[in-house]
Amino acid sequence: MNLTVIGTGYVGLVSGTCFAEMGNYVTCIDIDNAKIEKLEQGIIPIYEPGLEAMVKRNTANGTLHFSTKLSENLDKCDIAFIAVGTPMGDDGSADLQYVLKVAQEIGQNMTSPLIIVDKSTVPVGTADKVRATITKELEKRKLSIEFHVVSNPEFLKEGDAINDFMKPDRVVIGSDDDEATEMMRTLYSPFFRSSQDRLITMDVKSAEMTKYVANAMLATKISFMNEIANICELVGADVNKVRIGIGSDSRIGYSFIYPGSGYGGSCFPKDVKALKKTAQENGYDARLIGSVEDVNNDQKFVIAQKVVKRFGENLKGLTFSIWGLAFKPETDDMREAPAIYIIKDLIARGATINAYDPKAMDEAKHFYLKDVPNITYFNSKYETLVNSDAVILLTEWKEFRSPDFNELQKQLKQPVFFDGRNQFKDERMKKLGFEYFQIGKKSTFE
Repeated sequence: MNLTVIGTGYVGLVSGTCFAEMGNYVTCIDIDNAKIEKLEQGIIPIYEPGLEAMVKRNTANGTLHFSTKLSENLDKCDIAFIAVGTPMGDDGSADLQYVLKVAQEIGQNMTSPLIIVDKSTVPVGTADKVRATITKELEKRKLSIEFHVVSNPEFLKEGDAINDFMKPDRVVIGSDDDEATEMMRTLYSPFFRSSQDRLITMDVKSAEMTKYVANAMLATKISFMNEIANICELVGADVNKVRIGIGSDSRIGYSFIYPGSGYGGSCFPKDVKALKKTAQENGYDARLIGSVEDVNNDQKFVIAQKVVKRFGENLKGLTFSIWGLAFKPETDDMREAPAIYIIKDLIARGATINAYDPKAMDEAKHFYLKDVPNITYFNSKYETLVNSDAVILLTEWKEFRSPDFNELQKQLKQPVFFDGRNQFKDERMKKLGFEYFQIGKKSTFE
């Protein structure tokens, strides 16, 4: 098929590249000239394992192209995917200005029947708005061209997006037209050679809702477990053991019940807020969803509070090694990362920060911590230890799983370790001589 993907952000670039990998002819569109020029050279604007090699391979074999001109890429297009950003508005709702701008441009330039797919995460009713916008532009041109708007939400995990797309748990297609549904089924059938039942069809509004509900459910599991962790500390229980106890129940499972410093990223914070706003707009107070958000906001400061409890309110003259800046491993994404809040809190109390992350330091330097003073960035985790009073682990990158604890003791002023991801065993850390603080289990030093 001939596909056009509008937007070369995380969703658009991964989706377009994976469609090309399956033999489709794909053109990815973006209004950013510099970004398109870099993509044509094989320079990828985001870090995602496997993506760079796949982009270069499909660009070289002619199945993947990049352009800034949507008008030149609709004539022979079978399906156009809208994959632009839907940032959170001031009131918590999803900002649809970029989605509707693309819809307007499609209406101004389409010349033949077309399937338009909402790939961006959008609230219920967006397909109706896209349809109305395109219809309005066609009427201005005095044209009657058949088109259909389909909802096809993405379910990609940052750090494993290629695998998620190529071997999906499910593909959700929301469509009110049988021919459009069959076209989408044909497009995705190569991804489901052994199990076609993972392609789920439904009406458009249900598909739009499914994406938000999926993310809100996962966010709920995280906040629930973090709240349980906080209770465990108060009563003297060990949340790590509680997690194993409840996760063994097949109805619960182990996914997304790891206690930590809260969720971040581009999806969960934004989508939870948007779903809560959607409920409000329809006269319903989504109390549980609101609590998920509140718990998460508080959780981002738990590690900082432990630092203060150990070292005091005034942290002037103290230096802390921060291991991990991205909101999760295998990505350079720092959107709503707990590290941002923890670092700012510690610095506000007078601390100095030595920071290291395998992929996210440029994001920190140039965007998320750009104007924050008293941070020095290092090229390795061990370099951060010089003159440091403690280590604070915030992202569970693989290279942090088996550190040289002898080196830590040698370099640190005192062997103090704050673990925001509960990566190590309390008993082992004590035997190694560390003061060890984690989430959901009261330390003997507290």
